[in-house]
Amino acid sequence: MAGGVGSRFWPFSRTSKPKQFLDFFGTGHSLLQMTFNRFAKVIPVENIYIVSNQSYKDLILEQLPAISANQVLLEPLRRNTAPCLAYAVHKIKSITHSANIVVVPSDHLILNETEFLRIITAGLEHIEFHDEILTLGILPTRPETGYGYIQVEPGNAPLRKVKTFTEKPNLEMAKVFVASGEFYWNSGMFMFNLDTIIEAFKTFLPEINSKFQAGEAFYNTPKEAGFIQEIYALCPNISIDYGIMEKAPNVVVTIGDFGWSDLGTWDSLYELADKDTSENAVLKGEAVLYNSTNNLISVDKKLVVADGLDGFLIAQSGDILLICKKNSEAKIRDYLKDVETKYGDKYI
Repeated sequence: MAGGVGSRFWPFSRTSKPKQFLDFFGTGHSLLQMTFNRFAKVIPVENIYIVSNQSYKDLILEQLPAISANQVLLEPLRRNTAPCLAYAVHKIKSITHSANIVVVPSDHLILNETEFLRIITAGLEHIEFHDEILTLGILPTRPETGYGYIQVEPGNAPLRKVKTFTEKPNLEMAKVFVASGEFYWNSGMFMFNLDTIIEAFKTFLPEINSKFQAGEAFYNTPKEAGFIQEIYALCPNISIDYGIMEKAPNVVVTIGDFGWSDLGTWDSLYELADKDTSENAVLKGEAVLYNSTNNLISVDKKLVVADGLDGFLIAQSGDILLICKKNSEAKIRDYLKDVETKYGDKYI
């Protein structure tokens, strides 16, 4: 899934080139390329599909030259993850009647790739023979308020039944979750076989399922784009979590500990970054800092000289410079709206 706009990473992430297409760590690879290269080790390249907004088609094919245009599923509108997944599932069904599927966002960071791929491989082997939806829970390392949580039934089995999905909690509730030992971070990664997920769509999201099922004759033909253009406007904006995962009785979780981050915010980058003795992190650019602590700096080929800053974010990309308190990053979407109101889409 590669259709997000990454607005919380503005000004680096902009509508013309969202965060999944950016190289945050100076590795020479974008987050999308890192995700693709990771899965290409265990899944044939021709079996990897990218679902994204149609405005990013050229970017995807430029960054992933190993795939064909038919492997890029283009959404005309953003309708959240349920229509996105329904499109992919029915496209796959038009090609084969049997498939084991793993669904992942394109912008996650995985530090321990070997352990991650071991869990993915084991999960795909499991769902081939079980009518279950398998989700990946992450062992929490802190009471994080930026992630959703999965509550599981007690026990030590490798796969445990899911009791509840919970949206992002406040800090006090997050502390309770972590202390209980029953809650894990929701990674947003799922595995299932083709029959299982289609049955789930028929049961819990029948209207969405019937819309995409009606296009069986159009997938992988020149008429596919026109069909998708027509039905997307009729699809509700709904997530797969809310539409299926929270309702289905056959959801199980496997717990992973492989250095995961969903890279949803500047603060998540700060947590991962190398820091100096004053807890300042410089992701890009250079900095000379005086009497400054706990700051995050990321600029394009520039030198930052700062004195007396504590807990600030300094982020510059192209013609935009953002300076705000690091713990105010939840307001970045508000800044973005105000900029758009004043200047139109020039800086969006």
